[in-house]
Amino acid sequence: MYPAVGVVSRTHAAGVASPKRAVDGSLFVTGLLSSGMALGDVSPFHRFARLYDLGMWRADSATLEAGFAVAERPVERVLDVGGGTGRASQALDGYETVVVDAARGMLREAHGKGLATVQGDAATLPVVDGSADAVLIVDALHHMADVDGVFAAAHRALRPGGVIVVREFDPTTLRGRGLVVAEHLVGFDSQFHAPDDLRERLAAAGFDATVVERGFGYTVAGVV
Repeated sequence: MYPAVGVVSRTHAAGVASPKRAVDGSLFVTGLLSSGMALGDVSPFHRFARLYDLGMWRADSATLEAGFAVAERPVERVLDVGGGTGRASQALDGYETVVVDAARGMLREAHGKGLATVQGDAATLPVVDGSADAVLIVDALHHMADVDGVFAAAHRALRPGGVIVVREFDPTTLRGRGLVVAEHLVGFDSQFHAPDDLRERLAAAGFDATVVERGFGYTVAGVV
């Protein structure tokens, strides 16, 4: 069972958190379980959550907005899946964002930033059907064991015309090959995918998918 954890709201003016209040409870459901995130990866993220942001760069809002531009409906509510400490959500302005993550420690950090959070599995998503305009997965899909399950859950959660935006690293590039080795050396169960592989898997899940940006860091988006 995945209960809501420290759910708060956030304003977008000057990055200031609003007074804490519960997000509409009708958005969330509980009792959904699967292997959407490799269990070996959840534990380290929980333990080292307080140090996570020290070693990470800020998410680029222009890159994320380029993915949202693929949507065929206005994007208002965004599920930041595998969102951890909320790096991607913090980069976005003017959206209702909810950070969904399996690691409670990461959610505590996001909560401290004034972000709305809920603990949950990416391959089931503890939200009602058709409740979001966008699903965002930034630098996290390679930690999720059931990629097809993640895409199916996103498809269920999105409204017609909504978009899934996946930001990942290409293991076929020189830097990507180095990253694969590094993550395995530290004990992660990471599985990286090339851009066209993810595009094809999104298409198989029922999305109209496209590669928005290529390179070491790339973006794939799919519309319901």
